[in-house]
Amino acid sequence: MKPHWPGIALEPTTEEWSSLADEIQSFLKDQLTALDASPVTGMEENVAKLPAVPTLEEWLIDVFASGFNAAHPGFMAYIPGGGLVTSALAEWIIKTMNPYGTAYFAAPKLAEIEYQVIQTFAKWVGYDETAAGVITTGGSLANFTALVTARRKMLPENFLSGILYCSDQAHHSIMKAANLAGFSKRNLRILESDSNFKIQPEVLLQQIEADRREGLQPFMVVASAGTTNTGSIDPLPELAEICAQQSMWFHVDAAYGGSFVLTARGRARLAGMEQADSITLDPHKGLFLPYGTGSVLVKDRAALIEAHEMRGDYMPELDRTRAHLDPFSLSVELSREHRGLKIWLPLLLHGEEAFQIALDEKLDLAEYLEEQLQQIPQLELLNKPELSTVAFRLADESDARNKALLEEINKSKSVYISGTVLRGKYALRVSILSHRTHKKHIDELLAALTHALPTVDR
Repeated sequence: MKPHWPGIALEPTTEEWSSLADEIQSFLKDQLTALDASPVTGMEENVAKLPAVPTLEEWLIDVFASGFNAAHPGFMAYIPGGGLVTSALAEWIIKTMNPYGTAYFAAPKLAEIEYQVIQTFAKWVGYDETAAGVITTGGSLANFTALVTARRKMLPENFLSGILYCSDQAHHSIMKAANLAGFSKRNLRILESDSNFKIQPEVLLQQIEADRREGLQPFMVVASAGTTNTGSIDPLPELAEICAQQSMWFHVDAAYGGSFVLTARGRARLAGMEQADSITLDPHKGLFLPYGTGSVLVKDRAALIEAHEMRGDYMPELDRTRAHLDPFSLSVELSREHRGLKIWLPLLLHGEEAFQIALDEKLDLAEYLEEQLQQIPQLELLNKPELSTVAFRLADESDARNKALLEEINKSKSVYISGTVLRGKYALRVSILSHRTHKKHIDELLAALTHALPTVDR
């Protein structure tokens, strides 16, 4: 590819590096300054055609002008990721210095930072210092890591009689992880959730007992602590008790909801999570960090090591007496960037209290939105928000009209929400999880909704 601006050597001069940094800084400064006033979605053009423009800054402006503006405070679709600037600074440092930060022998203090991040998360969720974990690219890899660990711990080498249980509201990464771990659909039991979109413990227990009578080996239950569709939290204490009685691995997918343990309301609603054998927690959700920042925590660190530790002859041997483990010993990944600093630096600069305050605000905003939606007679609320997601639809209306309402709301370009299917009907959902989203943005959503309603009225 021929550059559209003067060619720069692989090792830039000081002047070239400074000029590039200035252009990028100018671009980012302008983007962040104008963020609240800019559209939440970009141009509807052929995005496959990349621009040919004279300067780096102009090229970046053109590239980022299309698609979702996920850093926007009005972006309340899917599960938002805020993208803290302080985390991006850490990424810039790490990707420039390019250390091999996943091993103590190569970068001891960076490896220690990853260890301390995991221990911080473990403390938050109620684990003690014997727990282990690894920072991942996100919840999908975290769930896969947990499932492989459970399979290795709970099942024999011929594991194809093993059965895994989750609800119909579980994230699809659970099914994908099971497939990648060698299981087929016949090894999965996807149970119908209740009216609050939660696992029904009595249904789970009945299915476990039925599978045992068939000579199968139930080995793992996956609970959700914040489903994607509604933010619902499965009955964690009851599920933990069933797993203990049945000698099964208990995994909690708290990718979305786990960080809310920093708040008093979140701790109360997530009670029982500390009894899990493993937990998925995504900092790029509840800690507002850039996409590509997840984690998995495992109560029994020996189980995590046994499932993942393998070394070449050229590498130092594992010291099992050391509490501080090489991150690559606990993961499917060997060569990957150091991930600890992009979590540690924001915690260091902002402090835990700043995150607690922001997460409390998101719970407040969800409650406020719920109250306002209840006052609109055409709408039907589909969930009582436990976290920061609210689902609703036009009552007694077709899926087509509900989809039309979603499109009209998003035409405002000031907010962007998404849809899903609940109980076989199309629903609109609002997920509030950006540090930049405040009450005025919820009011903008309500204004867009009010404006859109007459367009889909009968």
